[in-house]
Amino acid sequence: MKLDANLGTEGEYLKRAGETARAAEEIGFSGLWSSETKHDAFLPLAIAANETERVSLGTSIAVAFSRSPMQVAQTAWDLQNLSDGRFILGLGTQVKAHITRRFSMPWDSPASRLRDYVLALRAIWNSFQTGEPLQHEGDFYRHTLMTPFFDPGPIEHPGIPVHIAGVNERLASVAGEVCDGFHVHPFHSPEYVQRTVLPAIEKGAEKADRSPEGVELVASAFVITGQNEAEIEKQRETLRAQAAFYASTPSYRIVLEAHGWEKVGEQLSGLAREKKWDEMPVLITDEMLSAFAVEAAPDEVGAALKERYDGLVERVSLYLPFVPGERDGFWREAIETINSG
Repeated sequence: MKLDANLGTEGEYLKRAGETARAAEEIGFSGLWSSETKHDAFLPLAIAANETERVSLGTSIAVAFSRSPMQVAQTAWDLQNLSDGRFILGLGTQVKAHITRRFSMPWDSPASRLRDYVLALRAIWNSFQTGEPLQHEGDFYRHTLMTPFFDPGPIEHPGIPVHIAGVNERLASVAGEVCDGFHVHPFHSPEYVQRTVLPAIEKGAEKADRSPEGVELVASAFVITGQNEAEIEKQRETLRAQAAFYASTPSYRIVLEAHGWEKVGEQLSGLAREKKWDEMPVLITDEMLSAFAVEAAPDEVGAALKERYDGLVERVSLYLPFVPGERDGFWREAIETINSG
């Protein structure tokens, strides 16, 4: 199992991207992930690629349906070349309201559309690398033109891993069928991964006559820790509210189903509809919180992560950004523990 770092998106994060990437590599992280909320997911990785030599660099996630497959294929190709083969393309569907109302793009059959998207990317990259005519005609995307003037040509490391993120079985099945990795949503539990994610990946892999072992599982973990009880309690209540928010979303109820907590999800959805946000966290019990989050003293977080995730996922990161100069000792100790035999 590998411990990765998350690149923050606050303040002048882009101006600090090089410094953050260098520090992450020096401390010993295996990878650095960028996300797409307030900012573009690709830009900081271009900076990081020039400032590092070892760490993998990936998007976790970039929104697929706000972009054409050709646009993403070109950007990923350049980042893979710039990083000497260390780039991982992580894609997500986002939800309908954001795609149609924020990005003003089409939304339908998200799992099937994302599957076609991945196949389109692979067809485009094959054309870039081999010079063969571009010929992808899927149910959602059609790419049949590539002229020399627009062809970037072959690169040394053309095999770009494609990961997708999701919560429900359909996207996990798509990952098993056509992808190299699957990003488990931060709102998860090991029981949910075992009960829902892994069987769906296996089902998709079987459909494509490939091994599910070829799909790398990546998780971002909620962690509760602190130097004293006041800090720990503050984090505990922050994550309780975060868990309540996620659990109120009907599409995330499948995580609750792994534990028989569906009715709590229904209650939370009702409170959310009524905008009674302050009443929601109390429904997340300590038992539930312990299912969704790791709680440990700072010097025991690495061991707790290892106990919870080793053998279940291949890569894990914490649900907080890495900031150089903050908690460096904490991060080093966690990395050393996870990397130990």
